[in-house]
Amino acid sequence: MKATSRRRLLAAGIAAALIGCITVPQDGAGYARSSALLAPPDPADNPTTPAKAALGKQLFFDARLSGDGSMACQGCHFRHLGWTDGLALSRKVGGGMNTRHTPSVYNTGYYTAWYWDGRATTLEGQVTAAWKAQIGADPVKAAAVIAAVPGYQVEFQKVFGAPPDADNIAKALAAFLRTLNSGEAPWDRHAAGDKAAVSAAALAGYELFVGKGGCVACHKPPLFSDSQFYNIGLEAGKPKPDVGRNAVTKNPADMSAFKTPTLRSVGISGPYFHDGSVASLEDAVRYMASGGRNDANKSALLIDRKLSDQEIGQIVAFLNTLTSDERFEPPKLP
Repeated sequence: MKATSRRRLLAAGIAAALIGCITVPQDGAGYARSSALLAPPDPADNPTTPAKAALGKQLFFDARLSGDGSMACQGCHFRHLGWTDGLALSRKVGGGMNTRHTPSVYNTGYYTAWYWDGRATTLEGQVTAAWKAQIGADPVKAAAVIAAVPGYQVEFQKVFGAPPDADNIAKALAAFLRTLNSGEAPWDRHAAGDKAAVSAAALAGYELFVGKGGCVACHKPPLFSDSQFYNIGLEAGKPKPDVGRNAVTKNPADMSAFKTPTLRSVGISGPYFHDGSVASLEDAVRYMASGGRNDANKSALLIDRKLSDQEIGQIVAFLNTLTSDERFEPPKLP
């Protein structure tokens, strides 16, 4: 099959996926999904409901969950920054610094492993880990603070039939996160038939993305991530390289391998890569297209694609069409 035919089939498949999906309102969460993506799967012990997602949304924005009352979960995840924080590395409650860049939580409900190294195996587990490590909380003590708020007392009884505790707070937060699904990006509208939604440069960039640039090998639509782990050479030459996925698997092949980030809203979620080391999207594309730095464990997928400056710009134009503009309203806290 010719490369052009393969690209056309891929585009047709994406369009079919987009057109075949429907809007699923998340009533109490203040969020209406009109995404290319169907609702993510729920664990058996934590089905998502509008009321539970709305409760989780309040908790996500509530600094009373933190160890000292100074920082909410949302403090690292801003909607206008693609659910990242715009920083290379973020500060934790208590003053410590993270060693990895804050990843986007767009479409996080679709994954089966969380964090750059995939060490969390459930979304609820990831929530609890971040609750402790990032915002410095003892979940039992924080739950007691939440339980003292009359409005939360009522809502937790409605949703869980129980007062707030460390378990059901994490479940509510995870339910909210499962509603943060991207949609209504220009590329979604283009794939659904609106041919005026994107520019000629973006269309050329898409052809490079699925063809000469090789980007689609890891950034598979509609999530624009394959959820796999790769060494892309960024740790080469550092005095103390981050071992990445190897810390979880102990497999030498996973040395300095990190999870493929989503490209949904990538145009507003810089800086880039697991270490936040690249400020601009153009430079991030240029790095990947160059084949990256030499590293004994670098993925064989990273080769010099010999892209021109114009072609780099076209890929950037395409990536900018993945920025969503779905509706989102911050919650009112009890």
